[in-house]
Amino acid sequence: MSASFSSRPGPGPGPASGSSGVPGIASLPAMPLAPGGTPRALAMVERAEWAARAFARYDIATVRRIAHAAALAGAAQACRLAEEAVRETGFGVVEHKVVKNESCSIGLWQAYGDHDYVSPRIDEQAKILRVPRPAGVILALTPSTNPVATTFSKIMFGLLTRNAIVISPHPYAAGVCAEAATVMAQAAVAAGAPDGCVQVVTEPSVPLVDALMASSRVSLIVATGGTAMVRAAHSSGNPALGVGPGNVPVLVDATADPGAAATAILDSKAFDNSVLCTNESVLIVVESVADALEKALTRQGAHLTSPAETDAVRAVIFDGDRLRTEWIGREATAIAAAAGIRVPARTRVLITPIDLVVPEEALAHEKLLPVLALTRVPTAERGIDVARAVLRISGQGHSAAIHSRDAATVMAFGSSVPVMRISVNVGNSLGSSGFHTNLAPTMTIGTGFTGRSALTANLAPEHLVAETQVAYGSSPATPMPSFSGLDPWYAPDGPVPQYPVASNLDDAASGRSAGRGAEHASASSAGANGVAGPQESDELRDHLRRLIVEELRAMVKG
Repeated sequence: MSASFSSRPGPGPGPASGSSGVPGIASLPAMPLAPGGTPRALAMVERAEWAARAFARYDIATVRRIAHAAALAGAAQACRLAEEAVRETGFGVVEHKVVKNESCSIGLWQAYGDHDYVSPRIDEQAKILRVPRPAGVILALTPSTNPVATTFSKIMFGLLTRNAIVISPHPYAAGVCAEAATVMAQAAVAAGAPDGCVQVVTEPSVPLVDALMASSRVSLIVATGGTAMVRAAHSSGNPALGVGPGNVPVLVDATADPGAAATAILDSKAFDNSVLCTNESVLIVVESVADALEKALTRQGAHLTSPAETDAVRAVIFDGDRLRTEWIGREATAIAAAAGIRVPARTRVLITPIDLVVPEEALAHEKLLPVLALTRVPTAERGIDVARAVLRISGQGHSAAIHSRDAATVMAFGSSVPVMRISVNVGNSLGSSGFHTNLAPTMTIGTGFTGRSALTANLAPEHLVAETQVAYGSSPATPMPSFSGLDPWYAPDGPVPQYPVASNLDDAASGRSAGRGAEHASASSAGANGVAGPQESDELRDHLRRLIVEELRAMVKG
């Protein structure tokens, strides 16, 4: 299955063809590609595999130094990259993207920096030695809605687990994703990471991404994005961790504090103009507190639409039951103006009352924009039924939220609503993504078996590493020796080896350090970190010859 990209027009042109347009990434010569973009994809994953083999031998102290350096570099550029993301995609709010970018760089270091995904572990009682092993080469597909934060988080997880990672961004966020990857790649290599452990596709295309996903050198695909792209990842023949869409129901029962619930829900729905897939989609409120909640929402900056206004908003943001992508991440005031509705300038969210939660009601579908459907129910029990109905439309396995002070109701909600995470008395945008709760902080939300995903939790570093289990016989007659003080990994001594390049492609003056056609992020100049051994150079030359032959065949066929 081919990769699928959104048809949403970008707000402006991307980098010119043949050039990344990003400092620190070499401009690439134009070259004919064989069907499927095979030569360029092969060059990228071969370089990543080379880096992964070297990285897999590093010890925990070196890994932590590298990850910390990348985190600091990302946090230092959080504001600039937030501005670039909004400029390139047209989605969201700069100030809110800064929060996400910082959370997914230095925030992830604070959450995981003291974890050890590298050192062997010894269970003397069970007589088992566990040796962590990284996946190898990870292909990370990232969305246009949260481009920098998702790029940062996947790179951080890759570095913490000694994996090489190739970022393949959505085409409408390719420029800012390339910049974000470059920032972390340069810091990682400067701190001792192998050259090529972080790479980025600067000019994504369906053939190139298909070739990357199908490569036998790719160990794992981590797909964050639309349903079609996730399905393509699962159909690639390589192991894949994919996630499905959200469509978050939020229940407010009779025991909830209407003011506190209104604040949490509105702040969450307005956060980054709702581009997080964890944002609330359908508000389900018990009748006895509905009036109080609506008044609190209005005081907090929501506009409650009349029936005629609800129809107008529906017509603007939906084409049938399909969300019009040009409105994703836009301000509530802009949507209101397009619908012909006069609202105060401070309006953050449009609340659209609906009678029924059914597939035919477009407003009951996922909405990555600040429009929140509202429906009233007589009891919490009925509210749970409606939440289940929301998820039957879309979003099964993803997430839900509840505002309640009754443990029995929370237990009933948790046991009946088919999702992998539920936020209680907190906004779901940052609650289910782990930044305002103690769930694993992440930008990749697993939807579990009901959501057709093998990932049942928030993506975390432990999902990118496996263990070899060295087990001794259980009989007391089979002793296990002491492994205390033994570690198979090492701290690199001396200059970090650089990815080998053919001599005719070596251009130290321009800072280029990769073979023809490879799109990459690197901090080092050719020849700056040592010279490749004869065997590696011969392998590279053979590979380049194969690429040239493939290119010539493609030109002849054309």
